[in-house]
Amino acid sequence: MTSAVVKVTDANFEEQVLQAQGTVLVDWWAEWCAPCKQLLPIVDDIAEEYAGEARICKINADENKQFSQRFNVRGLPTMILFVDGQEKARLVGLVSKTRIAQALDDCLEA
Repeated sequence: MTSAVVKVTDANFEEQVLQAQGTVLVDWWAEWCAPCKQLLPIVDDIAEEYAGEARICKINADENKQFSQRFNVRGLPTMILFVDGQEKARLVGLVSKTRIAQALDDCLEA
């Protein structure tokens, strides 16, 4: 995980995501999840490309169940886009960098 990706937990989720101004992408993942591992370099690239425009976060779903349950995360990987603390889009499963970028662009342009 690059330094451009913010690691969030149940302890700091409110501050890092829900109270954040602007666009935040949260990637729910788990150590055992093969598609999550495939997504890792894509999320790192997105974090670098959108630095200064959007905050990119990762949260381990196994270690942080409170917000996984609150946002009804049922499958991994799940990415949720928040704008000013409100959910605006959700991507489930292994998705392309292009699809993630399009979802981010849609939120940034709104």
